[in-house]
Amino acid sequence: MNTSTRREPAPELTICPVVTGLWQVADLERGGRVLDVEQAALAMKSYFDAGLTTFDMADHYGSAEDIAGVFRSRYGGNRAQLLTKWVPSPGAITKQDVRAAVQKSLRRLQTERIDLLQFHAWNYADPMWLDCLYWLHELKAEGLIAQLGLTNFDSAHLEMIVRSGIEIASNQVCYSLLDQRAAGPMTAACLRHGVKLLAFGTVAGGFLSGKWLNRDEPRLDDTLTWSQMKYKRYIDTAGGWTRFQALLRVLHEVGLARGMSMANVASRYILEQPVVAGVIVGARLGQSEHIAENKALLAQSLGAADKQKIQMALQELERIPGDCGDEYRKPPFLTASGDLSHHMDAPVPPYPCRAGTDGRHRVLTGTAWEDIAGYSRALRVGDRILVSGTTATHGTRHVGGADPALQMHFVIDKIEGAIQSLGGSLQDVVRTRVFVRNIADWEAVARVHGERFRGIQPVNTMVGAELVGDEYLVEMEAEAVLPRTAAATGST
Repeated sequence: MNTSTRREPAPELTICPVVTGLWQVADLERGGRVLDVEQAALAMKSYFDAGLTTFDMADHYGSAEDIAGVFRSRYGGNRAQLLTKWVPSPGAITKQDVRAAVQKSLRRLQTERIDLLQFHAWNYADPMWLDCLYWLHELKAEGLIAQLGLTNFDSAHLEMIVRSGIEIASNQVCYSLLDQRAAGPMTAACLRHGVKLLAFGTVAGGFLSGKWLNRDEPRLDDTLTWSQMKYKRYIDTAGGWTRFQALLRVLHEVGLARGMSMANVASRYILEQPVVAGVIVGARLGQSEHIAENKALLAQSLGAADKQKIQMALQELERIPGDCGDEYRKPPFLTASGDLSHHMDAPVPPYPCRAGTDGRHRVLTGTAWEDIAGYSRALRVGDRILVSGTTATHGTRHVGGADPALQMHFVIDKIEGAIQSLGGSLQDVVRTRVFVRNIADWEAVARVHGERFRGIQPVNTMVGAELVGDEYLVEMEAEAVLPRTAAATGST
């Protein structure tokens, strides 16, 4: 097992595997309060002095980047690793916007290069996320970013990015005893491509600790912190408070035998999983600090028998649905509020919709062939939406490499974006037609179709066919019928 106090998720990026998370700065500043930057920076120094030299934050974690900048410039923080995130709002983003966002973080962090910039996308159906990553990759080549990472990406889109030529060091995802999604396809994808995981939520907002053992179930309301509200939803989804208490009792038993706190047992279990480079443990700067406990986590370990006990307890829990990051993109929204209301405003259509004088609405996605061949990506007539044959193309870029499954994922993303822009969703799709270049690829493509249309089950046809463009392995068209209410209101 790896009990090293340093790990290297990417060349020239060596981190402490117990990463101090600063997301709770936003919670501490809830209601308009602003932390004293100097005092908070001094609190960061206490972690650094204890050997906890790596800090994780984001552009939207209140004043976290400003605090880290003061720490870097005044208290020796230039020897720390400051990891941050860029989480843009949905909607149109330009290349200049991307540069401006990076430069803003550089100013706040008081540095010339970001150690690791992690990118989050809200809606895969809007290909703007892919543009952003290509532009961030250019800024990495320019030297403004040392390493480029992801946050809350699922396994298919992580692979899509890597196969499309973008170098990725890490993916930060929720990974805990309550949430084992990352142990499946995500770990397999990371092993294939040399990507590391940074795991947050390992103590579930403090619920995976002795504080909650044999306690009555708390109410899910604003008497809890934001983190507690979020992870209470995970507990409910994983089977409820009774099953959760059974898990805590196992952690208590293992902790007593090992001389470890229950929280450290929970975090150490994740830290010892394949491809995990670090676990992120939240800090309420200047308030409830657990520096000694977090430092102890670096040297502690679990035996095979301990892990087996924990694994048996995990079998009694319900699996969190979906893949990594789905909690931010589809129900059930496992967020503090139970929806995305405190993350963003109303969704933005991925593509512009043009209303014709004939009453039809059209969507164009910007590929050259739409003009050359004179067709729309999608057309809405009354309550029907018809989507043209679509390949894994974005602008002049070919997406997904030579992998038919990844191309199929992007094709469905693009079709979903066109349907969203005309007021519908994948749930409204009633027919799909799929064309594969190599008939041997049929099963890989069909499995993606099954994954993306699970529970919808439109009628479907798949055929082998010659496709225009040697790089394209799959093409798909779709038809959707809107619900009567949407069609009647003319929603677009």
